This record gives sequence, C-alpha cells and structure tokens, in this order.
Amino acid sequence: MPVRKVTNRMHQRILLRARKGPFDVLTPEETFAGNWIGDNTGNLVFSHAAHKLLATSTAEITATRSPADPRLADEINERYDVFVVPLANAFRRSFVHRLTPMTRLIERLKIPVVVLGVGVQTNVDGDREYLRQIDEPVSAFCRAVLDRSHSIGVRGEVTESYLRTLGFSAVEQIGCPSMFLHGDAFRLDKPRAELSTDDRVALTISPYVASMAAVVRHHRERYPNLCYVPQDLRTLGTLLYGDAPEHRGKSGEMPLHTSHPLFVEDKVRMFVDPWTWMAHLADYDFAFGTRIHGTITALISGTPGYLFAHDSRTLELARYFDIPHRIMRDVPADVDAADLYAEADYTALNSGHKARFATITAFLAKHDLGTSFADGDSAARFDQRVRETVFPPAVRPVGAAPREELLSRIERLRDDNRALADTVDALRAQGLRERIKQAVPGPVRRMLGR
Repeated sequence: MPVRKVTNRMHQRILLRARKGPFDVLTPEETFAGNWIGDNTGNLVFSHAAHKLLATSTAEITATRSPADPRLADEINERYDVFVVPLANAFRRSFVHRLTPMTRLIERLKIPVVVLGVGVQTNVDGDREYLRQIDEPVSAFCRAVLDRSHSIGVRGEVTESYLRTLGFSAVEQIGCPSMFLHGDAFRLDKPRAELSTDDRVALTISPYVASMAAVVRHHRERYPNLCYVPQDLRTLGTLLYGDAPEHRGKSGEMPLHTSHPLFVEDKVRMFVDPWTWMAHLADYDFAFGTRIHGTITALISGTPGYLFAHDSRTLELARYFDIPHRIMRDVPADVDAADLYAEADYTALNSGHKARFATITAFLAKHDLGTSFADGDSAARFDQRVRETVFPPAVRPVGAAPREELLSRIERLRDDNRALADTVDALRAQGLRERIKQAVPGPVRRMLGR
C-alpha cells in the first residue's frame, strides 16, 4: 500500500496513541470506571511527555482515546497526516491481544507511522526463549510499521538486540519520551549529604514483585514520613471503594489491602494525572522502588530517585539513561533508603542528557516531526496551560477521605447502580443476556467480584 509522505510542517494533524490527553480532567472515580490510566498511571507520564514534545505551534494533536480498531483506518487516513505511537513494554506475551489489532490497523494506514520507545519484556538476563511465542506477532507489527516509517524507536539495547534477531535493522535506541519532559534542560543534584530517617521518602511497588514485602516492612518501621505511591488500577479501586469482595478480610506484607498499616496510617497517595504526581514528589527527599516510571517521575520532578530493576523493560531504560539502580534479585531484604541515597550517583544521568535528547529529536526530524522545544515558546505555552488546569488531588485511603468526598462517591455509586440496573433490565427484557456482561465495565465487574 503506498504511504502518503508528509514533509510540510506548516500544519500537521497528529494522531497520538494515548489513553487521554494531557489537559483532560477526569475524577478518580471516572478514571477507575473507564480505566483511563490503561492499568498503570505510568502510561500517562510517557504519553503526556510525548504530547508536549510534539506540541509545536503548527501541530494539531489528537489523543486516540480508544483501543486500536482496524475499522477506523479509512477515517484515520482522511483526518490525520501521521500516527505517532508511544509505547512501553508492548512486546510481551500479555499484550499480544492488543498488539495484533494495532498491527491490523497499521497495515491499513496510508499515512506515516512513528513508534516512540517500544520495549520488550523478559527477565533481566534477556531470556530469548521466553520470547519465542511472540516472535511472529512482533515481526508482523514491525513489518507494518517499517512499511510506513524510516525506523522503529526502541527503549534500549535489549529491545534493539531482540528486533535484530528477528531480522530488522532499522532500529534506533531513543529511550522513553518521559525523560525529555523538560527538553535538554535537565540536572539533578542531591540536596543534602545524607538521608535521615526523618526525611520524606516515597516508595513505589510492583504488587507482583513479592520480594518487596521485606523492603516495605523495613521502611515502614524505620521512616515515619514514608509515603507509598501506587500506580495500578486495582489499588485505585481499593483506595476509592475499599477491598474488592475477593480481597476482603485478607492481609499481607504488601500494601494490597485496606488492612495494611500504610493504608491504616494514611500513608498512601495515588494520582490520576502526572502533573499532581510530580508536584507531590517535588516535596520529597528521595524516591525508590520497582516502578520505572515512578522513578522517572521523581527524577523529572527534581527528586533523587533509585530503581530496583526486576525485568528487562526496567533494566534497559535504567541503563540507557544512567539511572541509579540495582537488579532486584541482588537487593537484600534489609536494604535501606539512606544507603541507596548515598550510593546514587547522577553524574552520568546529567552529563549524557543533552546527547540523548539530541538523539530523540534527530529521530523525530528523520520522520518529519518537529519539537516544541525548537519552536519558539511552544513548550512554555504547554507548561502554562498545565498550570492553569485544575486537576484532581491525590487519592487517599478511603478511611481517611473527607466526609464530603465520601458522600459524593457514594452518591455516584448509587447513580451508577441505578443506571446499570436499568440497562440490565432492558437487555433482559429483550432476551440479550450476553450483552449484559458487555454493559458492565471491566473495573466495575472486578470490583463486584463478577
């Protein structure tokens, strides 16, 4: 299929793969019901950073807002000049059901397609055998993209190596757009010589990394100003509405239930927008844990951060950007934030940033895309609009939420329940029982335990 090349930047209509736009304001309740974070708030960090990077005065950027649908190809071809696809660990087994429809959509497009920062997910040793079953879906995706693009932008060396074993040479390491939220202006210095137990420490956790349990326990006992900043959809639901039926009455060392001390002590804060998340972390002295975008959000907020890399996707980004890190399997149970702070060295992160920014801007220029940082005051205007937009505050444990907030939440649930009951009654009356399941949003079904 011939691809329509766009070299005129006087007016570019960019379709950007992003769950929501950077200025869209949705309540935490709306965010949970519609899964507007795509299961993980880290997705918003890199998609919003990509939006800012591309937000020149001549660019008209539209967030896709919905999963890839091949049936939309004709409309996309007519309405847009380029499809920009920021991705994270899209080359993984559990994403194939989404990667394949995206491939089918791209195969039908006649406009350029630009992939930003895609990564592969396997263990920290880059186990090739684990990836065998996704070789063909990944190859099909790459073929479709490269028919419409000069090259594919990947997160780091692990993904580049993997794609080259599949026979693709047009691969460039560009990192992740999230680290370029401020363009080439980045410098991080430790504000103090050492970290004390009274300092404010933010912790990130991947709930499936069980070895973090001992780390959580140690720091909860030792650091009174510790704050857990979750990123996953399930925890958002727990903060808003309490434990789901299958989790009620349970407890554990990981902060997954309302019975956990961090919930009980009101030491959990979750954000549904990167901007409030960054503002929160800017007041902290140190941040660490297993979440790569939790660590990056701290860094771009000016807060020293440290990563526990537990798989290839986190490790290759840490290596690409020279983010201080340890491999999770080498982290002892009694590891201490003060020691991590003392160990963290940001020299290479700082000194290499301009060159890494030049790499991603050259990649974009090759694909006929400009950047807001080279377009007068475009980046500053983006930042000003962020400052003028009122986003929801942090979500706290339900037991600590203000009375007015709880009342509003209960009223919303009552209204939603009534509307849902009406829909179910109407479908049942029509004998459309299978559509009843479709009428109940996924997060709501999980919350209801159905």
